[in-house]
Amino acid sequence: MPELPEVEVYLDALRSRILDQPLEGARLGNPFLLRTVDPPLSSLVGRRVTDLRRLGKRIVIGFEGEIFAVLHLMIAGRLQWKPRGAKVPGKVGLAAFDFPAGTLTLTEAGSKKRAALHLVQGEEALADHDPGGLEILEADLDTFREALVSESHTLKRALTDPRLFSGIGNAWSDEILHRAKLSPFKLTRSLAPEEIEILFRACRDVLREWIERLHSETGGGFPEKVTAMHPKMAVHGRFGKPCPVCGTSVQRLVYADGEANYCPTCQTSGRLLADRALSQLLKKDWPRTLEELEAKKRQAAG
Repeated sequence: MPELPEVEVYLDALRSRILDQPLEGARLGNPFLLRTVDPPLSSLVGRRVTDLRRLGKRIVIGFEGEIFAVLHLMIAGRLQWKPRGAKVPGKVGLAAFDFPAGTLTLTEAGSKKRAALHLVQGEEALADHDPGGLEILEADLDTFREALVSESHTLKRALTDPRLFSGIGNAWSDEILHRAKLSPFKLTRSLAPEEIEILFRACRDVLREWIERLHSETGGGFPEKVTAMHPKMAVHGRFGKPCPVCGTSVQRLVYADGEANYCPTCQTSGRLLADRALSQLLKKDWPRTLEELEAKKRQAAG
């Protein structure tokens, strides 16, 4: 799912292409994309784009008359910039929006279509789509601390909760926690003051660095390969590969609504994490350290 860095890069590319430009046409390839009926999609045609902003992981396109198009790409939704009048792409195409300089198309891979477009009138209605999470890049340490410890959660859950922090999901929470050298399952209220500050700095540094890196990779073009798996990531999507800091094999913990990728040496003092169900199943057989894990692998191979 595109998260804060990817959405910001999308927005930057859109600003140079559609800001202050009129929408000349809107075509739906899949009617399920549009989740509202009032105002109608046809009411946007002829209106000029006056605003582009991020709302959590959502892209907001503001039009004259305070009508806002709120686009949530979900896991597999992606935007492409095509020559003016381009068709809605085959099976994966959801919509096409025509502007004077080109056509913005929306696609979604896979059979489950989860991407959503809402049209709302006015700032008050737009606010209903804001989960309310803190914008870390605009916050100070005290505000961050207050949000972090407002509820007792694991760090992984807290960072990915859109009610607490805006725009951070599965991928960037992994990278942030690796940078901070903190376990994804450490509890928010158990952090020492200095650990909270380290986490705050890691959030800001990782997000800023990757916004700049993704901007550089597009080179002024439109982002074409938006993915949660970047080769230069430290741990996310790198299960079994060496940690770039210490060389330890990156480990992965899969659970119902996501996964956590981490370095045991950098983040958990060499301890392997296990989900509750797996720990109960294996009990004493669950390897607690990397050394135990490697020993079990050798035993199984022999």
